[in-house]
Amino acid sequence: MKLKATVLAACMLLPAVASAHQAGDFFIRAGSATVRPTGGSDDVLGLGEFNVSNETQLGLTFTYMATDNIGIELLGATPFRHRVGLPSLGDIATLKQLPPSLVVQWYFSGLGKFNPYIGAGVNYTYFYQERFNDTGRGAGLSDLHAKNSLGFAGVAGLDYQLTDNWMLNASVWYMNINTDVSFRVNGVKQNSINTNINPVVFFFGAGYKF
Repeated sequence: MKLKATVLAACMLLPAVASAHQAGDFFIRAGSATVRPTGGSDDVLGLGEFNVSNETQLGLTFTYMATDNIGIELLGATPFRHRVGLPSLGDIATLKQLPPSLVVQWYFSGLGKFNPYIGAGVNYTYFYQERFNDTGRGAGLSDLHAKNSLGFAGVAGLDYQLTDNWMLNASVWYMNINTDVSFRVNGVKQNSINTNINPVVFFFGAGYKF
Protein backbone atom coordinates (compact mmCIF):
# COMPACT_ATOMS: atom_id res chain seq x y z
CA MET A 1 0.00 0.00 0.00
CA LYS A 2 2.81 2.37 0.86
CA LEU A 3 4.47 1.67 -2.51
CA LYS A 4 1.21 2.28 -4.39
CA ALA A 5 0.70 5.56 -2.57
CA THR A 6 4.25 6.66 -3.43
CA VAL A 7 3.80 5.84 -7.14
CA LEU A 8 0.44 7.65 -7.26
CA ALA A 9 1.93 10.73 -5.62
CA ALA A 10 4.85 10.75 -8.08
CA CYS A 11 2.49 10.49 -11.05
CA MET A 12 0.46 13.44 -9.78
CA LEU A 13 3.64 15.54 -9.71
CA LEU A 14 4.52 14.76 -13.34
CA PRO A 15 3.40 17.20 -16.11
CA ALA A 16 0.35 16.15 -18.07
CA VAL A 17 1.07 14.20 -21.23
CA ALA A 18 0.37 16.26 -24.34
CA SER A 19 -2.73 14.98 -26.06
CA ALA A 20 -3.22 14.00 -29.70
CA HIS A 21 -5.27 16.18 -32.03
CA GLN A 22 -9.02 15.97 -31.51
CA ALA A 23 -12.15 16.86 -33.49
CA GLY A 24 -12.75 20.61 -33.40
CA ASP A 25 -9.10 21.57 -32.86
CA PHE A 26 -7.74 24.45 -34.92
CA PHE A 27 -4.01 25.08 -35.15
CA ILE A 28 -1.56 27.30 -36.98
CA ARG A 29 2.01 26.43 -37.89
CA ALA A 30 4.76 28.79 -39.03
CA GLY A 31 8.28 28.04 -40.21
CA SER A 32 10.67 27.82 -43.14
CA ALA A 33 9.37 26.50 -46.45
CA THR A 34 12.02 25.58 -49.02
CA VAL A 35 10.86 25.02 -52.62
CA ARG A 36 13.10 22.74 -54.69
CA PRO A 37 11.93 22.33 -58.32
CA THR A 38 12.40 18.84 -59.75
CA GLY A 39 10.97 19.14 -63.27
CA GLY A 40 12.15 20.47 -66.59
CA SER A 41 10.79 21.99 -69.77
CA ASP A 42 10.60 21.59 -73.52
CA ASP A 43 13.70 22.70 -75.40
CA VAL A 44 14.03 26.49 -75.53
CA LEU A 45 15.24 27.79 -78.90
CA GLY A 46 17.74 24.94 -79.16
CA LEU A 47 19.45 26.15 -75.97
CA GLY A 48 18.26 23.42 -73.58
CA GLU A 49 15.65 23.33 -70.83
CA PHE A 50 14.68 26.05 -68.37
CA ASN A 51 16.08 25.56 -64.89
CA VAL A 52 14.41 27.15 -61.87
CA SER A 53 16.28 27.95 -58.65
CA ASN A 54 15.44 26.86 -55.10
CA GLU A 55 13.91 29.42 -52.75
CA THR A 56 13.10 29.61 -49.02
CA GLN A 57 10.35 31.74 -47.51
CA LEU A 58 8.07 31.89 -44.47
CA GLY A 59 5.49 29.11 -44.67
CA LEU A 60 2.14 29.09 -42.88
CA THR A 61 -0.38 26.28 -42.45
CA PHE A 62 -3.90 26.50 -41.06
CA THR A 63 -5.53 23.23 -40.00
CA TYR A 64 -8.99 22.29 -38.76
CA MET A 65 -9.65 18.82 -37.37
CA ALA A 66 -12.99 17.63 -38.74
CA THR A 67 -12.68 14.39 -36.72
CA ASP A 68 -10.02 12.95 -34.40
CA ASN A 69 -8.20 11.61 -37.49
CA ILE A 70 -9.21 13.83 -40.42
CA GLY A 71 -7.79 17.32 -40.85
CA ILE A 72 -8.33 19.98 -43.51
CA GLU A 73 -5.26 22.12 -44.13
CA LEU A 74 -4.42 25.24 -46.13
CA LEU A 75 -0.77 25.93 -46.94
CA GLY A 76 0.32 29.48 -47.65
CA ALA A 77 3.61 31.39 -47.75
CA THR A 78 5.23 34.71 -48.40
CA PRO A 79 6.02 35.09 -52.14
CA PHE A 80 8.73 32.87 -53.59
CA ARG A 81 11.18 34.55 -55.99
CA HIS A 82 12.95 32.20 -58.42
CA ARG A 83 15.76 32.69 -60.89
CA VAL A 84 15.17 31.13 -64.31
CA GLY A 85 18.11 30.11 -66.45
CA LEU A 86 19.31 28.29 -69.56
CA PRO A 87 22.44 26.10 -69.70
CA SER A 88 24.24 28.23 -72.29
CA LEU A 89 23.20 31.66 -71.00
CA GLY A 90 22.97 31.31 -67.23
CA ASP A 91 20.25 33.23 -65.38
CA ILE A 92 18.04 35.12 -67.81
CA ALA A 93 14.95 36.01 -65.77
CA THR A 94 13.20 36.11 -62.41
CA LEU A 95 9.62 35.46 -61.43
CA LYS A 96 7.53 35.33 -58.28
CA GLN A 97 4.90 32.80 -57.35
CA LEU A 98 2.39 32.00 -54.62
CA PRO A 99 1.41 28.32 -54.32
CA PRO A 100 -1.58 28.00 -51.92
CA SER A 101 -2.56 24.36 -51.42
CA LEU A 102 -5.64 22.79 -49.82
CA VAL A 103 -5.41 19.18 -48.64
CA VAL A 104 -7.36 16.63 -46.64
CA GLN A 105 -5.16 14.74 -44.17
CA TRP A 106 -5.30 11.51 -42.20
CA TYR A 107 -3.69 11.66 -38.74
CA PHE A 108 -2.52 8.37 -37.24
CA SER A 109 -3.54 7.98 -33.59
CA GLY A 110 -2.23 6.04 -30.61
CA LEU A 111 1.39 7.25 -30.83
CA GLY A 112 1.50 9.54 -27.78
CA LYS A 113 3.16 12.87 -28.46
CA PHE A 114 3.87 11.93 -32.09
CA ASN A 115 1.15 12.76 -34.63
CA PRO A 116 2.21 11.58 -38.11
CA TYR A 117 -0.07 12.30 -41.06
CA ILE A 118 -0.46 12.07 -44.81
CA GLY A 119 -2.70 14.09 -47.10
CA ALA A 120 -3.70 14.92 -50.66
CA GLY A 121 -5.49 17.77 -52.38
CA VAL A 122 -5.02 20.58 -54.88
CA ASN A 123 -2.48 23.31 -55.52
CA TYR A 124 -3.05 26.61 -57.33
CA THR A 125 0.09 28.52 -58.30
CA TYR A 126 -0.12 32.19 -59.22
CA PHE A 127 2.84 33.60 -61.19
CA TYR A 128 3.59 37.32 -61.37
CA GLN A 129 6.40 39.84 -61.90
CA GLU A 130 7.97 37.68 -64.62
CA ARG A 131 10.93 39.71 -65.91
CA PHE A 132 13.96 39.13 -68.11
CA ASN A 133 17.20 40.42 -66.61
CA ASP A 134 20.00 42.17 -68.50
CA THR A 135 21.28 38.84 -69.86
CA GLY A 136 17.87 37.89 -71.18
CA ARG A 137 17.18 41.29 -72.66
CA GLY A 138 20.66 41.32 -74.22
CA ALA A 139 19.71 38.11 -76.04
CA GLY A 140 16.65 39.86 -77.50
CA LEU A 141 14.11 38.30 -75.11
CA SER A 142 11.06 40.24 -73.89
CA ASP A 143 7.43 39.98 -72.71
CA LEU A 144 7.90 37.01 -70.39
CA HIS A 145 4.71 35.41 -69.04
CA ALA A 146 4.02 32.19 -67.11
CA LYS A 147 0.49 30.78 -67.06
CA ASN A 148 -1.05 30.05 -63.65
CA SER A 149 -1.25 26.38 -62.69
CA LEU A 150 -3.79 24.06 -61.04
CA GLY A 151 -2.63 20.60 -60.02
CA PHE A 152 -2.21 17.86 -57.43
CA ALA A 153 -0.65 18.43 -53.99
CA GLY A 154 0.46 15.77 -51.50
CA VAL A 155 1.99 15.95 -48.03
CA ALA A 156 3.51 13.71 -45.36
CA GLY A 157 4.36 15.20 -41.99
CA LEU A 158 4.82 14.81 -38.27
CA ASP A 159 3.73 16.91 -35.29
CA TYR A 160 5.50 16.47 -31.96
CA GLN A 161 3.44 17.78 -29.06
CA LEU A 162 5.51 19.81 -26.59
CA THR A 163 2.43 20.72 -24.55
CA ASP A 164 -1.31 20.50 -25.14
CA ASN A 165 -1.03 23.73 -27.17
CA TRP A 166 2.49 23.89 -28.62
CA MET A 167 4.01 21.54 -31.18
CA LEU A 168 6.98 21.15 -33.51
CA ASN A 169 6.36 20.16 -37.12
CA ALA A 170 8.29 18.75 -40.05
CA SER A 171 6.62 17.98 -43.37
CA VAL A 172 7.40 17.29 -47.02
CA TRP A 173 5.07 18.47 -49.78
CA TYR A 174 4.93 17.61 -53.46
CA MET A 175 3.15 19.90 -55.90
CA ASN A 176 2.31 19.29 -59.53
CA ILE A 177 3.00 22.72 -61.07
CA ASN A 178 2.77 22.78 -64.86
CA THR A 179 2.92 26.09 -66.72
CA ASP A 180 3.24 27.40 -70.28
CA VAL A 181 5.92 30.06 -70.60
CA SER A 182 5.57 32.60 -73.42
CA PHE A 183 7.98 35.32 -74.60
CA ARG A 184 9.20 37.22 -77.65
CA VAL A 185 12.55 37.09 -79.42
CA ASN A 186 13.50 40.37 -81.10
CA GLY A 187 9.82 41.31 -80.99
CA VAL A 188 8.56 38.06 -82.55
CA LYS A 189 6.22 35.97 -80.40
CA GLN A 190 7.43 32.39 -79.88
CA ASN A 191 5.53 29.17 -79.24
CA SER A 192 4.86 28.60 -75.55
CA ILE A 193 7.32 26.40 -73.68
CA ASN A 194 5.69 23.74 -71.52
CA THR A 195 7.47 23.79 -68.16
CA ASN A 196 7.06 21.33 -65.29
CA ILE A 197 8.31 22.85 -62.04
CA ASN A 198 6.92 20.07 -59.81
CA PRO A 199 8.67 21.12 -56.60
CA VAL A 200 9.32 19.23 -53.40
CA VAL A 201 8.71 21.60 -50.47
CA PHE A 202 10.39 21.06 -47.10
CA PHE A 203 8.65 22.68 -44.13
CA PHE A 204 10.11 22.99 -40.61
CA GLY A 205 8.35 25.02 -37.95
CA ALA A 206 6.32 25.29 -34.78
CA GLY A 207 2.59 25.34 -34.24
CA TYR A 208 -0.03 26.47 -31.74
CA LYS A 209 -3.32 24.68 -31.11
CA PHE A 210 -6.39 26.69 -30.11
